Amino acid sequence: MGVGAVIFQEGKVLLVLRKNEPAGGWWAIPGGKVRSGERLEEALRREIREETGLEISPREVVYVFDLIEKEPGGGLRRHYVIIDYDATVSGGRLRAGDDALKARWFTAEELDRWPVHHRTRQLLREKYDFG
Repeated sequence: MGVGAVIFQEGKVLLVLRKNEPAGGWWAIPGGKVRSGERLEEALRREIREETGLEISPREVVYVFDLIEKEPGGGLRRHYVIIDYDATVSGGRLRAGDDALKARWFTAEELDRWPVHHRTRQLLREKYDFG
């Protein structure tokens, strides 16, 4: 299971360039895996702090989806359930860390010029009319 945070500030959305799967090599909503015994919002705060250097305040769940990866022969490689929260920045300083190669704020117009993961585009368009 994974969690992510949709964070807007001054009309821009925060995305990270992911180093690892799922979505390795794509710009996506920051977040990561929930550890065994960890509450969802605790995992979300930890993952965002590790990937972006920011402290956040989670609000409500905005998007839940399955990310299923298949082997070339059709077998199951991985199955992730991802829960994305709307969140606000409460502190910290933006910097890429952990499994994020880069972290930056994007305007809606910039999304088409960068390799943004299709699920991230879908979420931003459907829930926020952004991009």
